[in-house]
Amino acid sequence: MRVHIIGTGLLGASLGLALTGRGHTVTLEDTSPTAQQLAADLGAGRPYTAGEPIDPDIVVVGTPPDVAAAVIAQALRDYPRATVTDVASIKTRLLETVRDLVTADELDRYIGCHPMAGREKSGAISARPDLFIARPWVICSDVDTPTHRLREVEEMAEATGASVTHLDPGIHDAAVAKVSHVPQVVSSLVASQLRHAPLDEVALAGQGLRDVTRIAASEPGLWTQILAGNAEEVRAVLVALRTELDTVIEALELGPGSTGAIARTIAHGNEGHDRIPGKHGQAPTAYAVVTVLIPDTPGTLASLFKDIGDLGINVEDFRMDHAPGRRLGIVDVSVMPANASDLETGLQSLGWRIPESAIEKEGTT
Repeated sequence: MRVHIIGTGLLGASLGLALTGRGHTVTLEDTSPTAQQLAADLGAGRPYTAGEPIDPDIVVVGTPPDVAAAVIAQALRDYPRATVTDVASIKTRLLETVRDLVTADELDRYIGCHPMAGREKSGAISARPDLFIARPWVICSDVDTPTHRLREVEEMAEATGASVTHLDPGIHDAAVAKVSHVPQVVSSLVASQLRHAPLDEVALAGQGLRDVTRIAASEPGLWTQILAGNAEEVRAVLVALRTELDTVIEALELGPGSTGAIARTIAHGNEGHDRIPGKHGQAPTAYAVVTVLIPDTPGTLASLFKDIGDLGINVEDFRMDHAPGRRLGIVDVSVMPANASDLETGLQSLGWRIPESAIEKEGTT
């Protein structure tokens, strides 16, 4: 297929890399000549020259959300044969604005999309051809969408390795408010409490803080546009969150019933956590965790995974932390519960250090 990408930031450039890697023809356009050339130099496609005749099958708008509607409308006029889509993370307000800018016939050629993929870093320099693999790619079509145009967009999304799902724009916006937009706000709020904290306090940070604040490194300008574009849905979730937060704050005055309120909050969090999909979008699975202590030296982690593989055990997930002030890695390996005992015994027989005795040995060296 012939795809013209307008906006060569992280998503636009990553899409270009994914499609060119599959042999599709991609042209790149950006208001910044430097950004356009950078994406082209990285292999995302061929730079477009203003005024040159092109006849794309699909035009993908990857511009910031606050200008996306105008760019979509212009693309519908400039490329009267093409199906026009976008990758913005807001859908309802964008569709309403586009509807006001175009004719009914033009609107039939527009299909809103949102690939649920991204990174904390922005720009083409952060683009990756595998960014969309196994990630949901939401398509917001309706009963009036021509079947052949819908199939074109589906084929493009599938070519990136994404998993296509169809949602109504309103349902999409309510969903991303809960699973993406509010988590960004909460992460940023937690991280903001560290701005003036003494360095010796911040030095105590463990994996829990890193997990919560990972996305706090996101770009402020882009997220301002995203939150403003989905303000109603985000605000509703934040109001509900504030109500529960007020309950915890009041409970921490340690009056009658306070411990019950605190425990309920944590328990409700357990319930919500258990609803997050597991591997490959499947139902959540309870894994057993085997913890291994490894020296912080080159090749050690690779050796650990090789030995686990040689034992015939599949790693379902893992996480790694570092012991403060010591060149020691703490690796939590998640496996199916039936494999936990065999893994622990097998690793110990191969000389790997399992926590209790290993920590004692580490302290004597």
